[in-house]
Amino acid sequence: MARYAGADCRLCRREGLKLFLKGTRCYTEKCAIARRAYAPGQHGAGGKKGYHKLSNYGGQLREKQKVKRTYGVMERQFRRYFQIASKTKGVTGKILLQLLERRLDNVIFRLGFALSRDAARQITNHGWVFVNQKRVNVPSYLVKSGDSIELKAKPKGLEYIRQNIKLALERAKPPWLDVHSEKFAGKVLRLPEKDDIVMPIQEQLIVELYSK
Repeated sequence: MARYAGADCRLCRREGLKLFLKGTRCYTEKCAIARRAYAPGQHGAGGKKGYHKLSNYGGQLREKQKVKRTYGVMERQFRRYFQIASKTKGVTGKILLQLLERRLDNVIFRLGFALSRDAARQITNHGWVFVNQKRVNVPSYLVKSGDSIELKAKPKGLEYIRQNIKLALERAKPPWLDVHSEKFAGKVLRLPEKDDIVMPIQEQLIVELYSK
C-alpha cells in the first residue's frame, strides 16, 4: 500500500496546526509549528502569519488534507471511507469521522499504547494486537462497540509499549474507550462521536468538496 514517506513536520506546517504525527516531539519546543509557524517552501513565509487567504474550494481542500494526514490515510482509501459514509443512513460527515476513529491504528494510539498513529500501525503490523482474542495485523480494521483489544508481545516489545504508556499519561483518553494500561488492554465502550475528537474538524467542508 502507498504511504507518505516525506517529513511529517512539513505536513503540520502546511496545515498550520499540530497534527501530532511525531509523538512526544509535538509536545516540546522542537515542534516545527512552534519553531516555524508558516507553510514550507520558498513562498511559505509570505502572507498573514505565513498562510494566505483561501477560496471556498481551497478551504475545503485543506480541510480534507488535514483530516487525511491526521489519520494517515491516502486519497483512494479516504475517498472509499467517504463513499461508505455517504451510503450509510445518517449524517455523512459524522459517519466519515466515526469510520476514521474506529480504525485499529487510531484506537491503539487513543489508548496510549503508541505515541503516534504511525507507531500504532507498526505495532499492528508486528502482530502484537489482538481483537476479541484474535490476532489482527490490519491497521485499517474497524473496531465495533464491545470489542476488546489486547497487546501481546515478547518482553522487549512489552517494555517498548510500557514506555509509550508512561509518555502518554498526560494525554486525555476518549470517553468511548476503556483502558487497562497495566494489562496492555482496552475495550470499545461505544462508537465515537464528533465531540470525542479534540482536533477542530469542519467535516461539512469535506462533504461539500466530494459532493461537487
